[in-house]
Amino acid sequence: MAEKRANKRYQLTDGPIASTLFNMTVPMIVGMLMMFSFNLVDTFFISMLGTESLSAISFTFPVTFTIMSLAIGLSIGTSAVVAKYIGRGEIEKAKQASTVTNYVAIALAAALALVGYVLMDQIFLLLGASPDMLPAIREYMDVWLPTSVLLVAIICANSVLRANGDTRTPSIVMASAGLVNAALDPILIFGWGPIPAMGIQGAAVATLFSWVAACIFLFYFLAIRHELIHKGLPSAQVFKTSAREMLRIGIPASGANMMTPIAMGIMTAIIAGYGETAVAAFGVGSRLESMACIVILALSSTLPPFVSQNLGAGRLERITEACRLSMRFVLGWQLLIYLLMAAGASLIAWVFTRDEEVASIIRLYIWIMPLSYGMQGVIILCNSALNAIHRPMVALYLSMARFFVFYVPLAWIGSTLFGLPGFFAGALLGNVLMALLSWMTFRRVLSAERAQLETVGIA
Repeated sequence: MAEKRANKRYQLTDGPIASTLFNMTVPMIVGMLMMFSFNLVDTFFISMLGTESLSAISFTFPVTFTIMSLAIGLSIGTSAVVAKYIGRGEIEKAKQASTVTNYVAIALAAALALVGYVLMDQIFLLLGASPDMLPAIREYMDVWLPTSVLLVAIICANSVLRANGDTRTPSIVMASAGLVNAALDPILIFGWGPIPAMGIQGAAVATLFSWVAACIFLFYFLAIRHELIHKGLPSAQVFKTSAREMLRIGIPASGANMMTPIAMGIMTAIIAGYGETAVAAFGVGSRLESMACIVILALSSTLPPFVSQNLGAGRLERITEACRLSMRFVLGWQLLIYLLMAAGASLIAWVFTRDEEVASIIRLYIWIMPLSYGMQGVIILCNSALNAIHRPMVALYLSMARFFVFYVPLAWIGSTLFGLPGFFAGALLGNVLMALLSWMTFRRVLSAERAQLETVGIA
């Protein structure tokens, strides 16, 4: 019954492309707005503790994003494998793959969290944090790092639902978790009644409670209510086969996603040369970016299952049209977002700080960096689509080129020549050049995939 219900509910290989993507993406936008509110809400309340606390939380971003990158990469592998099976009508194989990938993701997340915990001080010193700042950083990370295993479990469980075409449930889970976090943040950070003020650590504890609740619901929903995963351990052969398929895509995809925190770490180290106020402002800007690009991130979650299901069904013409529509939309949408952010730059800066030096750098960031968000969207969606058509190494090479040939080097050159304005302008130019390369590469790969299918008589 569950398999029949899944087949009927989650078919993405027929019907209008634009409306299908729209109906999948809108719930994800709502959910991601709340999910990314974790960082933004944490940043807002922690900023009330002072510039030192704001700088400490800013230094944690590359590390926290590394864990998130692992989760996103593994979820990409999960979605690509599961959705392709569904597109072929092989529902039992999809269920087996969904089960195995959750176990593998949790194990890898635990290993990475352990390494990060043991090497915590060395990592943050390399990022440019001063020894005096380490205690404040540890207050947050001592709780966040062990808890991050739950985050990986949530993201991978959500990817199983999205692979089946269900974006509504993940959005509800993410929105609920975000609301719990937002409600608990001020209580645990500043104290309330018998609850003592925990400072920066309170933000991490609030996140812990929200993730525990989300995990309990998701695994009840997947294993019991809709039976999209098996309750027990699969056979050794099934485990080996499904894990290999997922990791073949998930590991390169994780590596590609981890280019972002590595690059952010280097960018943070560069900007640390301008002082703690610049680091604090850059941290605010980085979190604003997550919110400003929420539509891109939602599309990057809904486009892959659409692409993978249609790949499994041999419907490449639908993949081409879906990608073309998505690219055009994000370019126009992000231009509108830039105009709104640029007009409200002073108000945004005022919300996060009363320190005029920090505020001036936040305004500078907003006037320059968001102009490239549309191009950044093209890069992200091309990589997502490449992973969905089982070309993860191409996506990995593009990510490496983006950060270590264009984005970081051009930001460093700009910083050397023109200071902070040059730093931001160089990063902007890097995104523009990389977007052009990504789109050309994706079109070439899709043409090769079409030729291969025509050779075997599928397309």
